[in-house]
Order: sequence, then C-alpha cells, then structure tokens
Amino acid sequence: MNVTSAEVASQPDVWAQALDLADPARRELAAPGERMLVLGCGTSWFVAESIAQLRESAGLGETDAVCASEYVPRRRYDRVVAVTRSGTSTEVLDALRQVPAGTHRVAVTAVDGEPVDDLSDARLLLDFADERSVVQTRFPTSVLALARSAFGADLTRAIEDGRAALRAELPADPTGIDHLVFLGTGWTVGLAHEAALKVREAAQAYSESYPAMDFRHGPVAVAGPRSLVWSLGDVPAALDDVARGAGATPYRDALDPLAQLVLVQRFALALADHRGLNPDTPRLLTRSVVLA
Repeated sequence: MNVTSAEVASQPDVWAQALDLADPARRELAAPGERMLVLGCGTSWFVAESIAQLRESAGLGETDAVCASEYVPRRRYDRVVAVTRSGTSTEVLDALRQVPAGTHRVAVTAVDGEPVDDLSDARLLLDFADERSVVQTRFPTSVLALARSAFGADLTRAIEDGRAALRAELPADPTGIDHLVFLGTGWTVGLAHEAALKVREAAQAYSESYPAMDFRHGPVAVAGPRSLVWSLGDVPAALDDVARGAGATPYRDALDPLAQLVLVQRFALALADHRGLNPDTPRLLTRSVVLA
C-alpha cells in the first residue's frame, strides 16, 4: 500500500479525533454574528468554500471564501481564517500580512512552528491529521469534519459512512473511464472542486467540477461514453438523465458527503494505478508551494 492510500484509509478515525477540538473550533470558527473571511490555496481554498457555505447556512454570520492569491483587503471582516496544511504556502502568508490591523486572524494548520503562527492571533492545530503524501486527503476532510461539528452538526453518521466508503465497490471500472465530472450544491460545490482536483493530482486525468445545475449550461457538451458524472450531496436526480442523454455514466449514493469524497479519493487512486502512476509522487507537485 502506498502512503496516500494508507492516509485515505485512516480518515474516519482521524475525523473522530478531530472532534476533540470541538470547543476551540466553536470559539474560532463559529464566532456567531461576526463577518468572516476564509482563505486558502488549492485544496484549502475548496475547503474554505465549503466552510463559508456551512457557516452561513448555520446562521452564524456572513462568510466569504477567497483564493489567497486573489485576496485584496477591500471588505471589512471581523475575523480572517487561513487554512494551510503546511503553514508555509507563500500566497497564504502574503494574504495574512495584508489583513487590516484589528482583525482577528486564525490559522488552521497541521504543523507547529511554521511561519503562519507568527501571522495569527489563534490557531487550530490538527497535527494528528498531517500527511506524508503530497496529495491532500485526510487533512482537508478532518478540517471540514471539525468545522461541521463546530457549527452544530452530529458527525456520528459521517464517521460510520466514511468506514462504509472504504469498503464500498467503486462506482465504475477505472479502465473504462477517462473523463470525470463532479457536481455539488451548497457546501458540496467545494467538495466537487476538491474531488476533481484529486483526480488531476493523483491520476493526471481529465476532470471537471461545477455547481450541479450549471452542468446543463455547456459542460454537458463534452460528456460521452467514457465519462463518469458523479453527484456529491443533494444534487437534483434529474441531472442523472442529462448525463445518460450524453452517453455518460451517472453516479450518486446516500453516503454523507465527506464519505462520498473518500470514495472519490479511492477511485482517483485506482485510476492512477490503472495508468501506471504512483500517487505518492505526483507530477510537478510539492507538499507546499513556496515562491521565491
């Protein structure tokens, strides 16, 4: 088993461990009534998008998500949360340096003693969810499990479903698929983006992601017999017929969306294996993007 596969398999247990941080997470991520911005790059940006949707949906306050490289301090926020596994990503650090004085800054990270600590007023350290793999799996899902708990959700079912996702059959034979489309709605749009990224990183395969109903607005044109259209969360069932009409294979299940992402990760690894790729050494990628 490669390192990435082992970390994928560890997720339900790591989610349960993350819930031990529920009290500090409620203080730093719930913050009822405050205006919040969540920043990140790559996977962490998609996590930020999901957190923003979850927090607003829970009635805790206005919440925006911005890719850290695109942050411009034009709007006023009470609190800025930076999600960064390594604590060293250049764009995240640069964004935090631009946050106006008096704004409460929170780092959500997996590593102690990195530069993000000096730019933060508070920190949620998920060092037990850190990864050896370049391709992120258990850190982002653990951050989302923790955030959902902080916003009032019971994660019991999600953890059980995560274990079921590790045992489930894959939704298609990877040898027959070379194009994947992931659809989400609400907080699972961020999960869809993350799912597509996992396929690109691990398997170097053609993958796309969209808010579910936008699939009809152009993307369906490239779906065909070797396409798998995968719904995450509460995506309208009628889109399965749209996928079938294009000749593609639709897939959905009743698992918790975090568990659905675990199944996506497993499929990405199976597709990588079919293509003769080692997901532990993804092409052109490093654990952290540090710019000169």
